[in-house]
Amino acid sequence: MTSPDPTPPVPRAALDAALADILDAPADAGTIAMLVRRPALLEREQLDAGRLDTDSGLVGDTWSVRPSRRTPDGSPHPGMQLTLMGTRVADAITGGDRDRWALAGDQVFVDLDLSEDNLPVGTRLQVGQALVEVSDQPHTGCAKFGQRFGADALRFISTPQARTARLRGVNVAVVASGAVAVGDTVVRLS
Repeated sequence: MTSPDPTPPVPRAALDAALADILDAPADAGTIAMLVRRPALLEREQLDAGRLDTDSGLVGDTWSVRPSRRTPDGSPHPGMQLTLMGTRVADAITGGDRDRWALAGDQVFVDLDLSEDNLPVGTRLQVGQALVEVSDQPHTGCAKFGQRFGADALRFISTPQARTARLRGVNVAVVASGAVAVGDTVVRLS
């Protein structure tokens, strides 16, 4: 994963064609389709099950040791402890190749409407046995995202509509620790 992904990127027309399905994700409850932990820089490990922790995020993930430009002292940002990404977006940008979803760098892939309208800042979600809260920290695309999925994918998730719909995903903080597993439900609580 240290070099750009050689897989041809999905063209913008195909991404635009997927938008209606993406925006039709369930609003109240969804299912975890994939869990990914980042044990080291540029490494991904798919999990069948894991634990979300109030101190470390996804146990075994490097969030707790990654510096942040969004904190005054460079420490990990508590509002960026965990990221959820919509499965329908992941499917669109990878051309349906689930083996490439983990390249996005998100930890929880869920079929759920992650939009600002559906999950305003402060919304709590039951994720498996854990509880998370939607952060005010935006989750946006970066150069690495463009390298891995192509310039069209980066532009697709960066439009004003895409940002409001949170096509790139949403940052959350773990507020109650608990076990999570692929197949668990994610339920909007408030």
